[in-house]
Amino acid sequence: MTDTRDLALTALAPAIWGSSYIVTTTFLPGESPYLVALLRALPAGLLLLLLVRQLPPVALLPKIFVLGALNFSVFWAFLFLSAYRLPGGVAATLGAVQPLFVMALSGALLGTQIHRKGIAAAFLGIIGVGLLVLGPEASLDPTGVLAGLGGALSMAAGVVLTRRWQPGVPALTFTAWQLSAGGILLIPVALFALPEWPTLSTANLIGLGYMSLIGGAFTYILWFRGISRIAPAQISLLGVFSPLTAVILGALFAGEHFSTLQALGAIVALFSVWLGQQAPKPAVAMTAPVAAE
Repeated sequence: MTDTRDLALTALAPAIWGSSYIVTTTFLPGESPYLVALLRALPAGLLLLLLVRQLPPVALLPKIFVLGALNFSVFWAFLFLSAYRLPGGVAATLGAVQPLFVMALSGALLGTQIHRKGIAAAFLGIIGVGLLVLGPEASLDPTGVLAGLGGALSMAAGVVLTRRWQPGVPALTFTAWQLSAGGILLIPVALFALPEWPTLSTANLIGLGYMSLIGGAFTYILWFRGISRIAPAQISLLGVFSPLTAVILGALFAGEHFSTLQALGAIVALFSVWLGQQAPKPAVAMTAPVAAE
């Protein structure tokens, strides 16, 4: 069983990420998703670096950049690509397969045992998210589907390797390193995708400030803290809170209809989280934390 306080604090991260859908459509510039990803990651990472005043040791830099790519650069690039090529419901449902990827990678890289309750919880999570967000307008675009699956695989690998490569530093410092690395890697991508940068309005700056400080720095501190305390397969199930929050906010502030089928999906999704936490906590064969100095 997982500690309830750790679970609640970690679940707050994907719940806040769910607000990014309404913030993006209301406040953010629409010229390039890669520009938005860059301005979400890099300022937050640099600000946290100023707060912690500690750079990663040179020997740890390759791992930090791999984690920054998996958790931010590659993941967000695939996420935005799938969101642009697919209806939101299809993209969210594809993202819900992440717990299955996490289980497979945890078994291969961490030596964790896969339990039937965990597998059942993962499939219930996919069903719950599908009921929440899939509509009759759902359609499949091959590129969008591959991007959605690629994003889920990238974040799954990021979760597992973040657990495996835990350095001997606080979650705040580890988050600062990864966000900065992910932001740096996004610079050439944004420059290539958008040669001429747009002029940002006050509303754009407010939205980016929220996405960077709250949806970026604050939530990833909670997320990486949770990864250090909760088994990867269990923490990945918390991702259902993101589409759940998005649907609730859409109903409250965007006048979107919340149907009985969606209510059933919410119940199934929440049950999947509960079921996943009932699985025995696996004994993880982890490498020793990497020394910070």
